[in-house]
Amino acid sequence: MSAAALSRTAFATLLLIALMMGVNHVAARLAFDHGTDVATAVALRSGVTALAVGLVLALRRVPCRLEPRERRALPLIGALVAVQSWCLYSSVARLPVALALLAFNTYPLWTALWARLLYRHRAERRVLLAMPVLVAGLALALDVFGAASGLGAGAQWGRIGAGVAFALGAAAVFGLALVLTQHEAGRLDGRLRTAVTMAIVGLLALLLVALQGGPQLPRAAAGWWGLALLTALYGTAFTIMFTVLPRLGVVGSSPILNVEPVFALVLAWVLLDQRIAAVQVLGGLVVVAAVMTLGLRRRR
Repeated sequence: MSAAALSRTAFATLLLIALMMGVNHVAARLAFDHGTDVATAVALRSGVTALAVGLVLALRRVPCRLEPRERRALPLIGALVAVQSWCLYSSVARLPVALALLAFNTYPLWTALWARLLYRHRAERRVLLAMPVLVAGLALALDVFGAASGLGAGAQWGRIGAGVAFALGAAAVFGLALVLTQHEAGRLDGRLRTAVTMAIVGLLALLLVALQGGPQLPRAAAGWWGLALLTALYGTAFTIMFTVLPRLGVVGSSPILNVEPVFALVLAWVLLDQRIAAVQVLGGLVVVAAVMTLGLRRRR
């Protein structure tokens, strides 16, 4: 749905969700910098979100029936989202927050690839045209040749390689989760689907926490603030997305949500003193514009 078709309230709500998700990732980096590990953050964040959305389901008496196809698909989707969450937070822990989110924002390309491989869907011409633009913008944002940093390509990739790999891995897995959700669980109420998925993610993250010998909690007050904020904002954003937005006439996700890296860029600069070169900002804007253009395309 285009921005022009949205009411002012819906548009403002979408921007608020994007802002909250941007703050969520900046808060996650703050928590990681003060001793929290990724598994602990994912477990707490997902568990609280599952409880919040589950409470909405109970209060609204939403039917919780699952078709056999959905019962088979949801555990796999939940596992994929768990991997995506772990990979994205692992990237946020290693890269400037905005760059991690920009690399993750390549997921529409992965979605098109998985749809082609699994369901024989041909990618739209606009998607094919956007691919080189998105990749070029991402190359500028990540400074892949080390020109902006002055390090050279080898040293730059030594610094960012692991974080980029985690972000692209998160994008690939998330793209697969989106395709499976659309084709295998698309008719399920979004609130129920979210509650079940987040519960699975939380349980898998708790298992990983147990295997690591227990949770790794912050060592300083700033880390506790980060952990509390990422948990509260993630759960609030998802609850609003699946309870308020449908009543405002917003169907599905909106490309407006893809301004999240822009919010993260500004917030990380102000709160974490994470600075990137002007050419990297330009590359980031190219990525955001390309993803928003894909989101605004007419659906068949």
